[in-house]
Amino acid sequence: MKPTRRGVLIGAGAGGALIAAFALVPRHYASPLVAGKDGRVANAFLKLARDGTLTVAVPACEMGQGVTTLMAQIVAVELGADWAQVAVEPAPLSPAYADAVLAAHWAPLWLPTWLPILPDVLDDPANGLTRMKAERGPMMLTVAGTSLAAFEQPLREAAATLRALLIAAAAAQWGVAADGLDTQGHAVVGGGKRLPFARLVDAALDLDPPGKAPLRASPAREAPSRFPAGSRLPFPRLDLPAKVDGSFVFAADVRLPGMVHAAIAHGPQGDCVLSTWDAQAAARVPGCLGVVHAKGWLAAIGVTWHAADRAVAAMEPRFRARGAVADGNAIDAALDTALAKGSPKRLWGRGDPTALLEKPSLSARYDIEPALHAPLEPATCTARIEHGRLELWLATQAPEAARREGARAAGLGEGDVVVYPMAAGGSFDARLDARIAGEAAALARATGKPVQLTWSRWQESLASLPRAPVSALLEAGMSPDKQQLLGWRSRIAMPASLRETAARVLDGESAASARRWQGSADPLALEGAMPPYAIPECAVDHVPVALPLATARMRGGGAAITAFLTESFIDECAHFGGSEPLAFRMAMLGGQPRLAACLQGVARLAMWGGGADASGQGIACHAMELAGPDGPRQGYIAVVATARQADGAIRVETLSACVDIGRVINADIARQQIEGGLFFGLGLAVGGSTGYAAGRPLAGHFSQLGLPLLADCPKVDVVFVDSSAQRQDPPSLDMPFDPGDLGVVAVAPAIANALFSATGLRLRRLPLLSEGV
Repeated sequence: MKPTRRGVLIGAGAGGALIAAFALVPRHYASPLVAGKDGRVANAFLKLARDGTLTVAVPACEMGQGVTTLMAQIVAVELGADWAQVAVEPAPLSPAYADAVLAAHWAPLWLPTWLPILPDVLDDPANGLTRMKAERGPMMLTVAGTSLAAFEQPLREAAATLRALLIAAAAAQWGVAADGLDTQGHAVVGGGKRLPFARLVDAALDLDPPGKAPLRASPAREAPSRFPAGSRLPFPRLDLPAKVDGSFVFAADVRLPGMVHAAIAHGPQGDCVLSTWDAQAAARVPGCLGVVHAKGWLAAIGVTWHAADRAVAAMEPRFRARGAVADGNAIDAALDTALAKGSPKRLWGRGDPTALLEKPSLSARYDIEPALHAPLEPATCTARIEHGRLELWLATQAPEAARREGARAAGLGEGDVVVYPMAAGGSFDARLDARIAGEAAALARATGKPVQLTWSRWQESLASLPRAPVSALLEAGMSPDKQQLLGWRSRIAMPASLRETAARVLDGESAASARRWQGSADPLALEGAMPPYAIPECAVDHVPVALPLATARMRGGGAAITAFLTESFIDECAHFGGSEPLAFRMAMLGGQPRLAACLQGVARLAMWGGGADASGQGIACHAMELAGPDGPRQGYIAVVATARQADGAIRVETLSACVDIGRVINADIARQQIEGGLFFGLGLAVGGSTGYAAGRPLAGHFSQLGLPLLADCPKVDVVFVDSSAQRQDPPSLDMPFDPGDLGVVAVAPAIANALFSATGLRLRRLPLLSEGV
């Protein structure tokens, strides 16, 4: 019997006492928003101007994923607002926007291992300890697809509260009962009358808000696949017009009075320090204003960025290695040793396949090279120090980490740092790295002027931390007739890259210091490694390995790694027994109806031909889950790829995907996210990786990464499943699942399986064709 929360608290000793104490900490915070002279602050999420303009504060980084539009749409539908009068702004750093869902999801990365209640509270975003962790930072991170789960309900509640105030104000003016009134089209309506929001601003916001305003009818019961009316009402992206006409302001577009520009040279990846440079050469560059250096970097200040960049190049900086630096041969050797001799940590298991796999029916090794995020926009940060206060303008998924880095470099308290979050021109989790905030702050402190620091494309590749390399051994035990999969074991060697990421982002450790976590077991780095199939004896072992390379999270997270391993090997098992790949999977998905529905759906969409020899078709699927305050949220995807090998290159002709993300809030954005994920996954399948030599990436520019060109992009078809009929009410209420990572995960195995069908060669290394079979 699963213990109750009360039972856990009573029986958990010191751990339970901690949680009980933390649960008593007040959670009410003053709104951090500031209204202009013609507006009023309604609550922590909303402002209403006297001309009727509604502004929604968005506590997430807009990276092209459409989160600003999505959150504004949730408010607009709940409030009854006119989309043409809705605006957005980034939310400031405040505990009011703490992401308790992420705190719960990342709990294995920060909770003390001695707490005895860990297994019972990790999936509870509402428990006191998780809330405390989220609010103390505050934990405002845009990562792992938690924004929707964390903020849909608070946004609806904020909008419902404002709606109640507006209705109360209108009822007072009309002298009628509020019960018969509603909001629609940016006005209060009822009894044939209509009163615009603009005429109610002061009267409404001078009232005391209700204790708990009623929400509109439950979206899961009214329109499971459409609320908030994504397919019925027009909610075009708010950022699209400005991005089309070029007026959208990115971090590199910031201009301040007296601002100067900076370029930088970082040392190689590893334990390196700046050794020598020619400052006189920089002085001879026209437009160079000075030089600033630190232990691990050298920067030049210029009237333009190009002048600063030329000055950096002219100085020919040299760095000296004090310890290990990233090297491809050393990385490969460490992974080989760990896979063969390392001590595994069992992360998940069902039964024990050890005896069954003493002589496995089938085994295969898979390898994944380090991959670069390679966002289109390189990192940029503008810093200004005035009157003992540091201001930072940058695109960041981790504003609290940026504030901490800036404060440390400027010699100020964190309370004296203001972060202005900007939208990112792509990120793929590269902007979890906040080091540039410290660099820009140090430059502003040294020069006494506002400084805009921009990394060059080469520096973006050199300094950014890649997705971790992986080596894995997968083993299967088949029934005597080879038709049933009875045993499975995954032995995966890789650094604890999510623990390492969390040490930098949550605790402020340096990249060098955070590498000490690489040798720890890390369930989030291998998220999704437990196959979704009904295999009687199944185990996933992590062999942590320390590398001479710092690593980081990338879009898709651990699932983008584990889906490649699982779905490639399950395909091998099917072919080993002479089974049709789709039927082989379906036979083991009796407990996964939604994933099975996606497989059937994509088979119809792609006109699946059974993956026969020379067909060039391959299939793969994956399931993801995220615990939320209103219950678990699941996402499912199945992909069919059609591919061939020609002239030493991979040609992917079609990608078809069937997706189940529960309730779709905005159909256009959901489709864009899945399509973008498919193309990102394609890039990781055919390129995007780099080796390292002497701490430097061997592929530092777009042209060297082997990314697909527009002419290489396949035809893409995406369909969404309305799975509401498969829900059980209550605990599942068709909660929406963020599709940002989901689109990435199943692409690489689908392409690898397609190439096996087309060529008869089983490619087990990412990127595919990087080193043959």
